[in-house]
Amino acid sequence: MSDPIPPSGRLQKAPESFLDRDGVRTVWSEAKSGRRDFIRRAFAGAAAGVAVPAALAQSNPVPSEGGDAHILNLPAHSTGLGQPVVTDGYGKPSKYEANVQRRQSPGLTQTAQASVSFAPLQSLFGIVTPSGLHFERHHQGWWDVDPSKHRLMVNGSDEKMVKTPKVFTMDELMRLPSVSRFHFIECGANTGMEWGNVAVPTCQYTHGMISCSEFTGVPLKLLLDMAGVDYKRGRFVLAEGADGSSMTRTIPMEMVESGQVLVAYGQNGEMLRPENGYPLRLVVPGVQGVSWVKYLRRIEVGDQPYGAKDEAIHYVDLMPGGTHRQYSSTQECKSVVTTPSGGQVLLDKGFYNISGLAWSGRGKVKRVDVSVDGGRNWRTARLETPVLDRCLTRFNLDWVWDGKPALIQSRATDDTGYVQPTYAQLRKVRGSRSIYHNHSIQTWLVQESGEVKNVQLS
Repeated sequence: MSDPIPPSGRLQKAPESFLDRDGVRTVWSEAKSGRRDFIRRAFAGAAAGVAVPAALAQSNPVPSEGGDAHILNLPAHSTGLGQPVVTDGYGKPSKYEANVQRRQSPGLTQTAQASVSFAPLQSLFGIVTPSGLHFERHHQGWWDVDPSKHRLMVNGSDEKMVKTPKVFTMDELMRLPSVSRFHFIECGANTGMEWGNVAVPTCQYTHGMISCSEFTGVPLKLLLDMAGVDYKRGRFVLAEGADGSSMTRTIPMEMVESGQVLVAYGQNGEMLRPENGYPLRLVVPGVQGVSWVKYLRRIEVGDQPYGAKDEAIHYVDLMPGGTHRQYSSTQECKSVVTTPSGGQVLLDKGFYNISGLAWSGRGKVKRVDVSVDGGRNWRTARLETPVLDRCLTRFNLDWVWDGKPALIQSRATDDTGYVQPTYAQLRKVRGSRSIYHNHSIQTWLVQESGEVKNVQLS
């Protein structure tokens, strides 16, 4: 059997209670002889003074003399008849996971219909965000639109731009060849509250305006081809939503021609949720979420950017000197450690798995480095598969906490060579009065008490 302990270099020296190599080998060999024999021998060892994992010893007291009758005090779920097949039609999480939910920030906006709910990144695993925990951003509330009445129009800004304007029903769209792809979607204002200084305590509120899903739909280029678009003249498209705010955004035609832009109706294997744009939304990989127009009802082809209200007045970057930067839609390379992170508590010294997420709107994540001393020293983290284009990437790093204060950071590099900047580096270029596109390195302070807090290093 190969050594189950990670090789030196990947794991620092840990207490013997953790690195009990002989114990691990014993458990492995005895487990092969059967679960009941393994447990029986474990308790026999406990009676003889051999160390037994604390959780096992507490849940199963050492048996008294007299045979096997009292070896196990089994809980009700191991001896009784369980619940019937779910009959309400849709499965729900365990009641013990009720605290894992997206949360709104009171007072962030004047009305709840134009607010945000943040995804609980610190409680998620892997890269996929469950649909019911996907972050929300609305400009005039969400709707549950009747798909049988919903239509998508494709037209041109003049009659020469599109040869045959089209109107598609949902049934017609869903009969076309479809594709499914994993992509992240991030609000341009994600981490925006942190531009000036530390503003919020937890990872959910600093970085929770991002989610990642498998989206299913039809490439927008296929629909434009069916409408006979003149690609030489039509170099931009305007996407328009059917909600009360009539969200409209300009998308460069190069993005559409690449085949990446989808007209999506599916998310994580099911239809879109109403709060995520049901029955139809645009998917524009790598671009800020406001361009992923929900309740999509119209695509217009034009020869120049449209300068709509949400790209001329809103979603612009305030630069030093008072100038505004428009159409800076791409989400730059970014990462965050989700565990340990703000609001969490390390209960004792010893081994921990530092885990987090990295992403880039320009391609794939190539590397993530992690520091536990505020950026003085860095170690390369493991990138967990799959590593996909314009998708969240999970990273992990072994760490043994010695009980002293630590400053945990992550720094991502994408396959274009771009390296995630520090706050000092980004503010040198962008100032400190902006809202959008903050992709600075996040720092979590682990105090001697084990409490983790949000801090910024200059």
